[in-house]
Amino acid sequence: MKVLLVPNYSREPAMAGAHQIEEWLDNRGIEVVWAPDKKLFPHKRVDLDGIDLAVSLGGDGTLLRAARIIGYSEIPLMGISYGHLGFLTCGGPDELIPNVEAALAGEMHASHRATLDIQVEFEHEDGTSEVKQRFALNDLSLTHGMKGDMIVFDVSVSGHPIDRLRGDGFVVSTATGSTGYALAAGGPIVEPEFPGMVCVPVAPHTLMARAFLTSPSDVVEISINPERHVERMFFADGQPIGDNVSGVRATVRRGPGDVILLDHSTESFYQSVSRVFYGKAGL
Repeated sequence: MKVLLVPNYSREPAMAGAHQIEEWLDNRGIEVVWAPDKKLFPHKRVDLDGIDLAVSLGGDGTLLRAARIIGYSEIPLMGISYGHLGFLTCGGPDELIPNVEAALAGEMHASHRATLDIQVEFEHEDGTSEVKQRFALNDLSLTHGMKGDMIVFDVSVSGHPIDRLRGDGFVVSTATGSTGYALAAGGPIVEPEFPGMVCVPVAPHTLMARAFLTSPSDVVEISINPERHVERMFFADGQPIGDNVSGVRATVRRGPGDVILLDHSTESFYQSVSRVFYGKAGL
């Protein structure tokens, strides 16, 4: 067996927990692979061959990084919370070894989370163009640049025009991402097993624009209006894609593989929502 550790290298307790897991696994003859520190080795890739389990140690941001590393491979992923929110993680450091042991024994609940396959097209001043492809567990977002200029863009779904929008941007999220940026922008909280996408305008300059849901087979396209040349940025799970001026079109569809998120399934999704977002420990 082989386990991938993805710690938050800037948090000492998370690093201590990762070393504790490594020692426990070494004593059982289980190979350990460490994800590189992204600040020191931002472009170094991880060999996923033979990985049976991925463990993130940090907050939800660290878990999203682990999800980017394993991509569409459907390697089971378990998060240990050392962060502030921990909505996607399965427990804290007090349950560290028991959680790893249960995951390796196949005793944890596996939640299949839809992913996104994102393509962003860029047109450069020299007339060339390129397409950058990205994975996301949470969302694709379009936002304005540092000057804060209003963006004008068209939204279509599976070839059907929806609207020409003016505003701060747009978010296309999975059900998992519905509790992230999409929620902050006024979108709905969606149950994790929902297989479609959640589309949310960000600060639209109209009262008519509303969030909407798509089917799993739909393709969402966001096209920048060329008549208003302003700074704008595309992000996949909060990570920038390309530069802030030449991105002209984003195409988003459901990814070819899910993220298999491990948890205890003892707390329902709605109990988690109540605890995290409404501050209700129990009614």
